[in-house]
Amino acid sequence: MSLEQIRDQLLARQAELEARLSRVEEHVSHRNEPLSADFAEQAVERENDEVLEAIGCEVSNELAQIKQSLRRLDEGSYGSCERCGEDIAIERLNIVPHTVYCIRCAVG
Repeated sequence: MSLEQIRDQLLARQAELEARLSRVEEHVSHRNEPLSADFAEQAVERENDEVLEAIGCEVSNELAQIKQSLRRLDEGSYGSCERCGEDIAIERLNIVPHTVYCIRCAVG
């Protein structure tokens, strides 16, 4: 896969995650649907909100990694391990295009 294809993949994933994050934030804020008046139902809704907030946090983390990878692509440092400086195997970049570590540093 070429760097341009990786950039396209990262941009597509970024758009997907931004849309997902928007939906999570909309649901958690109860913009379109206020909390139920029933206290038992409110408890269930709050638990669901906690799960959605955790999902939103994970999405935000992945978005930050993708933005960092896009920045590294622009700077010309994409594909170099941030820890050891060695090249990250293209197979690894094809699977996890937002990685900043080679497999040795990622597991070590």
